[in-house]
Amino acid sequence: MTHTEKKKVVVGMSGGVDSSMAAALLKEQGYEVIGITLQTMPSGGPDDVGGCCSLTAIDDARRVANQLDIPHYVLNFRTIFQEKVIDYFTNSYLKGETPNPCTMCNRLVRWGEFLRKARSLGADYLATGHYAKVFFDPQRGRYLMSRPVDTWKDQTYMLYNLTQDQLKHTLFPLADYKKEQIREMAEERGLIRVSRKPDSQEICFIPDDDYVSFIRERSPEKIKPGNFVDQEGNILGRHQGIINYTVGQRKGLGVTFGKPMFVIGFNVARNEVILGEDREVFASSLLATDLNWIAIPELTGPLEVEAKIRYKAPLAPAKIIPLPDSEGIPGAIGSVVKVEFYNPQRAITPGQAVVFYQGDLVVGGGKILTDPRGFNYSKTDN
Repeated sequence: MTHTEKKKVVVGMSGGVDSSMAAALLKEQGYEVIGITLQTMPSGGPDDVGGCCSLTAIDDARRVANQLDIPHYVLNFRTIFQEKVIDYFTNSYLKGETPNPCTMCNRLVRWGEFLRKARSLGADYLATGHYAKVFFDPQRGRYLMSRPVDTWKDQTYMLYNLTQDQLKHTLFPLADYKKEQIREMAEERGLIRVSRKPDSQEICFIPDDDYVSFIRERSPEKIKPGNFVDQEGNILGRHQGIINYTVGQRKGLGVTFGKPMFVIGFNVARNEVILGEDREVFASSLLATDLNWIAIPELTGPLEVEAKIRYKAPLAPAKIIPLPDSEGIPGAIGSVVKVEFYNPQRAITPGQAVVFYQGDLVVGGGKILTDPRGFNYSKTDN
């Protein structure tokens, strides 16, 4: 890259080894790099304790930027993060969903407001330390996303809802590296502290991953005891509030039934948690909505894919079928597709993402709305 071709890129720096090395690699490739860390949590919250949004993370990001000799700034994104991620997370659990806040953060915060901010600063690209690959396919005339070299660290599931315009202005410098290589390369460059930091595991804004206490503090009046019921509506016992349970859960029900029982769904209108035996946790299809397509402009007919129903779930062969009339489907946001699996899947969970692949390519994805038995978070009385 010559001086006249030099492109400006904003790197979202979280203070971890991945985003630090993303900045380092881009600078070595000749980009004009600006490091920016987003401040997302209210003062006195986990922001002051630890994690990817913490004050410690900001200090680590600033230290790396100084070592790389690149400018570094901190932007206050507390309000938009509260509105777009925390409120969404809380409201989703109260509706009987098990939400994925990372996909919403990526869609509305990082590649929403943050990308707009980067572009307003004159940046050509936004880059992060995600493990994914983006490239332009001239035959399709589309920007595509594919799985990275390190398939164990593959984060395409979290990025399925990026639009063509967002992908056009995105760089993922770690796509061709394995995580162990990134740690070694960081140490070689003198980034010792971040090279040895553990990967973050929990939801960044919830201390100790205790989401129940987090939601209870914010909406105590909306969490009420109710009935455990079977599929026929027979009362099996009492639960302590829908937010305490997720599809597939067995432990922590607080009631003994004489045989293993699992959460298989919810009737939010009646404040009921539906229980069943292990075989009833499996389903062969689901409905998905709030769709985004990457490899294709739209779904016009049945398509053979592999589908992933959770971040670490294995890919499962499936057929996706567009439904012509989605207006009458509760909870639908735009179009709806039916996903038919060739083998039953365990614990299909409303609120999670389902992402479709063909080989390493991300076809698209959406939000799981319901399973074929009709259990969904917006379902009213039968």
